[in-house]
Amino acid sequence: MIPRLDAKKIDAREGKTMDLLRQGVEEAGFLIVENSALTRADVLDVIEVYRAFFKLPEAAKRGVDMARTGANRGWGAPGSEQVDPDANPDYKQVFDCGFELAGDDPLRALNLSVYGDNLWPEVPEGFRAKVQAYYARALGVSMGVLRGIAAAIGQPEDYFDAAFSRPMALLRANYYPPRPDWATEKDFGIGTHTDYGCVTLLGTDGVGGLEAQRRDGAWIPVEAEPGVFIINFGEMLEMWTDGKVRATPHRVKGTREERISVPMFFNPNHDTNVAPIGSGREILAGDHLAKRFNETYLHLKDKE
Repeated sequence: MIPRLDAKKIDAREGKTMDLLRQGVEEAGFLIVENSALTRADVLDVIEVYRAFFKLPEAAKRGVDMARTGANRGWGAPGSEQVDPDANPDYKQVFDCGFELAGDDPLRALNLSVYGDNLWPEVPEGFRAKVQAYYARALGVSMGVLRGIAAAIGQPEDYFDAAFSRPMALLRANYYPPRPDWATEKDFGIGTHTDYGCVTLLGTDGVGGLEAQRRDGAWIPVEAEPGVFIINFGEMLEMWTDGKVRATPHRVKGTREERISVPMFFNPNHDTNVAPIGSGREILAGDHLAKRFNETYLHLKDKE
């Protein structure tokens, strides 16, 4: 069972809510969270500007094609990713933007792909402003959930805070077209995978399609209306908490309806050690994320 929680009760550390939160992170690996600072109107507004972009002719989108870069910023064409090596490339389009370093930030000298410069299309009008405004607010909601998770697993609520001064936070829009008649059992909107980072805050247009894998191997639908968020946890947080938080496999097979989802992948600074505390090991967050990106994005895989 995936717990459905009130964000304001998480912030207040209400007893029953925290018990359900702990259950969600340890067992299901998913939460449904409502009543956050991002409203239904906020989610639908950003989804519609993304929809307008995805409906543009391909030639118009090629100007911000991430395949021309050494990072994952901008538009990703259908078939440009393959999260499951045993399936065909994912049947979707994406648009990615991430944390922007200041022009004089010394990290720029390292030329880290996880902090690549964003690419912005000239149309639709207002695209950049709307997406950046949503991005900023999604950072705050994600941090609030992460603080709740820290408290739920017995740590100080600010346990993770210092690691998010320059978060490798990636906001994505996924456009899943209707599942085609020719699709086989190896064709997915996105194949089976676990997320790579820490916390994923997923807003949707309300169309179903996301499925999570239970511990017994069965697949169950995970759905939420616009303005209610599906939250799951990535490999990095599972490592960092020594397995107290579970990264759950999930996929999108696709339906007869088109679907747009907007995940915020909330990840820490590149130099954060996400190895289990006290293990004596070192796993840098930036190294883990870059490795997983290089395995997924076909244009980065080709450059290895």
